[in-house]
Amino acid sequence: MTLVSWSPFREFEDLFSRYNRLSGNRLLPGEGKREPAVADWRPAADISESGKEYVIKAELPAVKKEDVDVTVHDGVITIKGERRFEKSDEDEKQHRVESFYGSFSRSFSLPADVDESAISAESKDGVLQVHLPKTEVVQPKPIEIKVS
Repeated sequence: MTLVSWSPFREFEDLFSRYNRLSGNRLLPGEGKREPAVADWRPAADISESGKEYVIKAELPAVKKEDVDVTVHDGVITIKGERRFEKSDEDEKQHRVESFYGSFSRSFSLPADVDESAISAESKDGVLQVHLPKTEVVQPKPIEIKVS
């Protein structure tokens, strides 16, 4: 017998998944002759740090770099875009489509030591890399005030 630990989060995921399938809120890609529905999806993102910079690596397979926007506003970096469903030949029948399509958006708070004016991004082999160079944080100096 295999012992499986109980996870309340897995229970919620199963519940919502069953609800969505029954209510028709989300069409599972590849069902019937209908086109896959536009579904919200969140690409996986890894964030790492070196002595010089932070790097965000977002997995964006089959997303053209023209369909991705990277913006910074009020200390938050946002990566958003769209993965489009490209309909192939009318004679071709889709038996199963498990990929997600539609709009996505990921936002991350920036640390205080990021130089926002020097942020750069590159896309290669389905991975978007955003480079966030570090800058020196000016430590506040205590000011002594004399009481008279």
